[in-house]
Amino acid sequence: MGLNSVEELAYRLLIAAVEADRTELREHSGIGDERLAEALRSMEAKGLVREVTPGRYAAVAPDIALGAPLLRRQQALDWARRSLEELTEEYRANARRRDASQLVEVLPNRAAMRERLLHLQDNAREEVLGFCLAAPVAMTADENDAEPAALARGVAYRVIYERALLEEAGMQADVAQAIKLGERARAIPRLPVRLTIADREIALLTLVAHPGISEPTAALIRGGTLMEAMLALFESQWERAIPLSVMDGGLSLETAPCPLDPDDLYLLSLLVAGVPDKSIATQLGLSQRTVQRRVAGLMEAAGVQTRMQLAWHAAREGWLRPGV
Repeated sequence: MGLNSVEELAYRLLIAAVEADRTELREHSGIGDERLAEALRSMEAKGLVREVTPGRYAAVAPDIALGAPLLRRQQALDWARRSLEELTEEYRANARRRDASQLVEVLPNRAAMRERLLHLQDNAREEVLGFCLAAPVAMTADENDAEPAALARGVAYRVIYERALLEEAGMQADVAQAIKLGERARAIPRLPVRLTIADREIALLTLVAHPGISEPTAALIRGGTLMEAMLALFESQWERAIPLSVMDGGLSLETAPCPLDPDDLYLLSLLVAGVPDKSIATQLGLSQRTVQRRVAGLMEAAGVQTRMQLAWHAAREGWLRPGV
């Protein structure tokens, strides 16, 4: 608080005695008369003591004498910390534009990936996004003790699970527990990559993780258009994925709204029933080419390549319910 050792000793003696004259202070402190007089003048100027009678001093209450200066110092420190963060972010942004190594860092092995995954979650402030594929390469769900801690301090989690992962032993219980803690989870048949994004600022993207490769590798991406691409990829998969919820202690896929209008549903029902394109065209009053174009549109909406896959997808998603 800006006191030297003599001033601090004299102030503590006055706090203990409430009031004391210079002779008493000198006897209890062992401070010379001249140094003590100088210290008392300095403390009086700082508002720490007051002279009640000539040569007799009383301490000003610490919360009054020191509270305001302490608050001003704290405010200055907060301002300095914010300025430091802004300057650091500006420096990093400029460094990334000049040096690609500042934008992408390669993690060469499983241990490095695991360490960074935990670090990303431990330091997340607002949100963590993730793709979870089957056969984890860095750590399993029950090893990820950083997520419960992050959820507890208010970090939002949105995670998409590949269907094959949910079929692994014990995985559904792990996901159900995460949902109970606050995670928003969805499922999708297949995911293109392994991905974790923290606060929309830094992402970990697995590069190599194939059977027979001894060590997986990953890229740590900071900002830039690569980050924007990762965020766009996540949001597109999130829209396609089906929400997961916990019902009766177990994991359940929520009912997804059917994206097809009544005409497309009727065409799909005829197609699944095995009616040839020519007959469908006749029934709907369309050309055969138009029917084929609309079927191609249905396949695109379902994200499949063949008509057999379209029928399977429609059945799984509940698009063709009794009475449709």
